[in-house]
Amino acid sequence: MRYPAYEKLEIIRLVEESHLSARLTLAKLGIPRTTFYRWYDRYLQRGEAGLQDQSPKPKHVWNRIPDEVRRKMVKLALKETELSPRELAVTFTDKESYFVSEASTYRILKAHDLITSPAFIVIKAASEFKDKTTAINQLWQTDFTYIKVLGWGWFYLSTVLDDYSRYIVSWKLCTNMRAEDVTDTLDLALRASGCDQVHVVHKPRLLSDNGSSYVSGDLAEWLQDKGMKHSRGAPYHPQTQGKIERWHQTLKNRILLENYFLPGDLEAQIEAFVDHYNHERYHESLNNVTPADVYFGRDKAILQQRERIKRKTLETRRLHHRQRAA
Repeated sequence: MRYPAYEKLEIIRLVEESHLSARLTLAKLGIPRTTFYRWYDRYLQRGEAGLQDQSPKPKHVWNRIPDEVRRKMVKLALKETELSPRELAVTFTDKESYFVSEASTYRILKAHDLITSPAFIVIKAASEFKDKTTAINQLWQTDFTYIKVLGWGWFYLSTVLDDYSRYIVSWKLCTNMRAEDVTDTLDLALRASGCDQVHVVHKPRLLSDNGSSYVSGDLAEWLQDKGMKHSRGAPYHPQTQGKIERWHQTLKNRILLENYFLPGDLEAQIEAFVDHYNHERYHESLNNVTPADVYFGRDKAILQQRERIKRKTLETRRLHHRQRAA
């Protein structure tokens, strides 16, 4: 139970003026002796002012983010309105060489009413794939998704995604979902990755669903000629191809914000978003680096640099706190 200052003072006077011992008086009042003597010490040192409740929060927190950094974070959030708090935190660390955690970023944005509810469809994450890849170009996931062009009908996007890095190796906008469209996309992927060269011993293994274009004999012959193995997920279990299914969701969350009247307009938007996804968008499952950073082997150096920035930032805050406390 908390007592206001005037009640604490009254209790002190009762104990001082009582004909009983302090122990018995406090027992009758129901006040613990340790609590009373803590009040009494503060009363002797500071008078009635010492009996006021003290804030449990320290005046200075060593890890407090400076106001200047907070202003810079808000400025970045207002400029990059499409970035989440996680992406803003990583972007700020990389651009400003100053570490700010995702939680701190969220609190700063919340305080300035810059947090909005996501307008995206949420899909429950599947369990992890049991046989994880350990390097790029070990396994490629491929699939079709469909997007409508007004006045033209449905178009089908064929994509090849590297399982290890989530890098979009190649894509093609098609009018059908034929085996020929799959092989065209794979040809683009082999050339883009360099896996069509003679010195490549092990070609990537292909993972797909059981669509008609993926179970066709023409595709099987083409893969055999290229020396590529093919695995297919269990029927009615899209989680097996979870990474490319997640890519489709991410793509459509952006692409379907607009209507398209010409196939060329849709193709240009897809091209721009693939470039953004590969080279600019920080991926949470990749320790907040881009798919291109992992695919081209830059991720370890980037993560080491961020760790150095974090250690330097925390040391700077500690030093600043000590200087203020001195």
